[in-house]
Amino acid sequence: MQDTADLVAETYALGAGPWTMTPVARGALGQIWKLSGNGSVWAVKELLFGCDEEQVRREAELRQVAENLGIASPRLMPDRHGAYVSRLGPGPGSGSSGGSHVKLYDWIDGTPADTSDPDILDWFGRTMALLHRAGAGESEIPSSWYERCPQDSEWEELHAKVRRAGLPWADVLGRFIATSAAELARWVTPSDPGDLVTSHLDLQPQNVLVGPAGPVLLDWDNAGPAAAERELARALFVWSGGNEGDVEAGARVARAYRRAGGRAVVWGRRSFSMLFATDLNYVYVQAECAIDPKVTDAQREFASGQVVAALHRVPDLAVVSRLSGAVEGSWR
Repeated sequence: MQDTADLVAETYALGAGPWTMTPVARGALGQIWKLSGNGSVWAVKELLFGCDEEQVRREAELRQVAENLGIASPRLMPDRHGAYVSRLGPGPGSGSSGGSHVKLYDWIDGTPADTSDPDILDWFGRTMALLHRAGAGESEIPSSWYERCPQDSEWEELHAKVRRAGLPWADVLGRFIATSAAELARWVTPSDPGDLVTSHLDLQPQNVLVGPAGPVLLDWDNAGPAAAERELARALFVWSGGNEGDVEAGARVARAYRRAGGRAVVWGRRSFSMLFATDLNYVYVQAECAIDPKVTDAQREFASGQVVAALHRVPDLAVVSRLSGAVEGSWR
């Protein structure tokens, strides 16, 4: 790992070491490392499943526009050649990052966002409104990740493979496919082309840290086109605590969003299509990864745990309806 740390430092012209890299957190698509040395600290994101350079370009552009509007976020640093993503060449002793794509960010010290804090909820509502204003005018259709979900035949084929693999959650997955998956899929439809914006697309409390100067929005990797109404609805569900949460927290976010000039409104279950699509797709792709012989044992184990966790937090339609009713007054 020492060689990898030195290689990252050289790639980004960070100066002489010694440099050290320590693992911090693992997400669905990447590993975060803390890079320390030369009197500075950086965050390195290792992309575990390849890299879409066009996606990185979108991330860099939206993050810069957001910064100009006063939204704090870690800087995405260019390497010595001006690129925002770098490929580390494999070599002796290069460590687990050898050959991976990496991105370098400011290291942010802070505490997790407290969704019971009214000031944090107000900040988030304002921030989302600013993002939607900055991203207005998008014409590209959103990724299918946000627009469609697995069909019955796809679920059936996947479930058969999971059962053959003998995974302990196979029966739970089967019950989910027969009940919640079918119920939620009814509400997944294409977006209205007139409602599209370029936005963050992963606006969860765990992607906010509160530092000395206030909240900082992290993880812009998914930046791209989305329906403003649907991104807002998904965020309201997540920031109100999901199935176990407080719908009044969602209503407070909605009021702050509206006061700050946010363009979207949420009306009923149809507005939550993006929430349903992403949750269904997440279960599907993690279950696929859990039985994929081409990935590492660690990746399969991680995916298996993600399936179990995701199945426990799939949106409850009754909660979604209560949340929608609680926020409707914000639009009048």
